[in-house]
Amino acid sequence: MKIKAFNHNLNGNITVPGSKSHTIRALLLTTLAEGVSHISNPLKSSDCISTANAIKLIGASVDFGQDKDVWTVNGAGSSIHLPTDTVDVGNSGSLLYFMSPIASTFEGKSVFTGDESIQKRPVSHLTDALNQLGAKAYTNRTDGTDAPPITIEGPISNKNTLVTGGELSQYISGIMMASSRLDGTMNIELTNPKETPYLTMTQNWLESFGIPVTVSEDYKHITVKGPVALKARDITIPSDWEAVAFPLIAALVSDSKIVIENVDGSGTQGDDKIVEILKSVDGDINWNKTDNTLTVCGGKLAENNGRLSTENLPGKELHINLSGFPDAICALAVIACFIEGTTVLEDIEVCRKKETDRVKVLEKELTKLGADIKDTGDALIIKGHSPFKADGSENPEFKIHGGQVESYLDHRVSMSLACMGLGLKEGQEIIVNDAECCVVSFPHFFESMNKIGAEFTEV
Repeated sequence: MKIKAFNHNLNGNITVPGSKSHTIRALLLTTLAEGVSHISNPLKSSDCISTANAIKLIGASVDFGQDKDVWTVNGAGSSIHLPTDTVDVGNSGSLLYFMSPIASTFEGKSVFTGDESIQKRPVSHLTDALNQLGAKAYTNRTDGTDAPPITIEGPISNKNTLVTGGELSQYISGIMMASSRLDGTMNIELTNPKETPYLTMTQNWLESFGIPVTVSEDYKHITVKGPVALKARDITIPSDWEAVAFPLIAALVSDSKIVIENVDGSGTQGDDKIVEILKSVDGDINWNKTDNTLTVCGGKLAENNGRLSTENLPGKELHINLSGFPDAICALAVIACFIEGTTVLEDIEVCRKKETDRVKVLEKELTKLGADIKDTGDALIIKGHSPFKADGSENPEFKIHGGQVESYLDHRVSMSLACMGLGLKEGQEIIVNDAECCVVSFPHFFESMNKIGAEFTEV
C-alpha cells in the first residue's frame, strides 16, 4: 500500500493504542501463571497476535472476546511445556528474544523463525548468552548469516553467572522471565547495558507477579530468584509512548491543535522523554498528568508561531542520547528537520539492529526529501531549519520537499515519514511505499490520524 501525505492541519482528540512492550510481557507472564488472567486495553497489533499464537505452543490459550478490548489468557502454569512446533514470531523481535529463553528452560529442542525482516536480525548476543547458561543454541543458516531460524537445545541453568554486553535489552528481559522457572538465583552481569528503561519495565512486571528481582543502579548487575509459581491476575495495559510520538510530531510540524488522550504517566516507558526534549526547543506541549492528556499546538496555533529552535540550548545544539529509548529515533529524526539548528542523535548503535538499520535508512530517505543529515557511525547529525523565521515570516533556508520514499517494511519509518508530509509547503507531497507495515505497532494508524484531519490518502 502506498500512502500520500501532504500539507494538512490537525484538530481534535486522538487516543493511541496500548503499549506493545507491555502487552507482550503481559501475554508471556500470564502464560507462565496458573489460572485465568484478563488483559484490558491490549495492543491489537500483528506482533501481539503473533505472541498470542505462539503461547499456544507452550500450553496457554487466548480468547480475544467479541470486542477484543479484553483478552482472556488461560495460563499454562504447571502444565507449561516445550513448544510443540516451530515458533513463528512474525515480525516481532520482542517475541523472539522473550520466548526463546523461556523455551530453553525445557529439556529438548525448539526452533524459532520469523518473517523476512526477522531473518535478517543478528542473534549472536542471544545464542551466546544461552550457550553460557548451558544450552546449545545456534542458527540454522547455511549462508553463514547470524540470523534466524535458530535452534535451542535446553535446558539452561543458573549455575554460571551470565556475562554479556546488554546493548539490546530484549534478550536480557527474556532471560529474566525465564529465570523465574529455575531453581536458585540467576546472576546477570552486563558490560554495556542499553535500553535500560525496558529492563526496569521487566523488573516491575516480574515483581508484580511476586518474583524477587534486583537491578543495580548502573544496570550492570541483575539477579532473579526462582522458582516462583506465578498466579493469574487481571492487568490493564497503559498507552504506548512509542505511538504517542507520531501524532505529537505531526501536530508540531503543521498548524494544528490536538489532544492525545489516555497518556501513560507511570514513568515506566522511556519514550516519554520526547516531551521534555521537544519542549526544550520551544515545542508548545502541555502534559496534564491529572487528566492523562497531552495537548500539542503547532504552527500558527502555537506560541512563537510554532518555531522550533536550538538557540536557547547549551552550544546552540540539541544532543539526545538514545540509548534508553532508541525506538524514538524515527520520530526525532523527522522533527529535527523542522528545528532551527543542529540536532545530534547519539548512542545509536542499537538502532541498527531493529527492523532495519534505522540509521542508514533515515539518512537515505530523509536526504531524498531535502534534509541535511549525516550518519557519522555513532551519531546521526541533522542540520534543520524551521519553516519560519523568528519574526514569523517564511524562512528561505527551509528546504524540505516532497518525494517518494521507502518504508523498508519498518512500521516506525512508515509512520514518521507520513507525518513529515503534513509539514510540507503547499503543492508538495510525500509518497510512502509499503506503508501498511504500521499495523505492527499502531493498527489503523492512518484511519486514526485522518479522523483528526491528516487526510492521508491511499494511492
